[in-house]
Amino acid sequence: MKQRRSLLESFNSAIDGFVYTLKTQKNMRIHFLIAAIVFIISLFLKLTRVEFIILCCTVTLVLVAEMLNTAVELIIDMFTKEYHHLAKIIKDISAGIVFICSVNAVLVGYLLLVYSLQSPAKSVIDKAKGSTYHIVFIVLIGVLMATLITKIFLKRGTVLHGGMPSGHSALAFAIATIIILLTFPNKPIIAALVFLLASMIARSRVKRHIHTWWEVIMGAVFGATVTLLIFQILSVKI
Repeated sequence: MKQRRSLLESFNSAIDGFVYTLKTQKNMRIHFLIAAIVFIISLFLKLTRVEFIILCCTVTLVLVAEMLNTAVELIIDMFTKEYHHLAKIIKDISAGIVFICSVNAVLVGYLLLVYSLQSPAKSVIDKAKGSTYHIVFIVLIGVLMATLITKIFLKRGTVLHGGMPSGHSALAFAIATIIILLTFPNKPIIAALVFLLASMIARSRVKRHIHTWWEVIMGAVFGATVTLLIFQILSVKI
């Protein structure tokens, strides 16, 4: 009888499917990069909650369509390597779905973002300076994306398990760095406690034999460095 997979294994399998598409499909990498840029820009614009939800759904639709297109192509290639007009039609229809979703995304992005960018509001940097919550969100997303891209480039481990650098360590020290920047030197005890907590999280990854000490240390340096870099780029006044 087949054993039930753990929740972590299920997440890793799902992420592996996404990462495989990202590694092997050029269009998926283009969609992913554009989506990341659009999300970062949207954080500084005065979008309503409904507008942001529409944007998220639109971006998700494009990514899902590209993944389904890849799955359809793999299924067809698995059953036949020879040219068949029906196989070509199926692949064309699958690609057409991605095209329609992409056109829809362009229209939605134009309607939601362009008018906001043309408004006489403050510049992106000025808005960033006055919004700590946005900065924190950008840092966490930035660390996660940078970790994912690094693991894809090094071809070691998954986002949630193993590989260089340690994702848990990177995220833990990114959060610790944010808290230290926001509280130090006024509340040094908080800075010390969050650094200790991040160190314990990193150490647990080694104790569970998921990462080596080197991967954990590099994850800590990676998370702290990306955090400091984003804060520096946006010139945030702490």
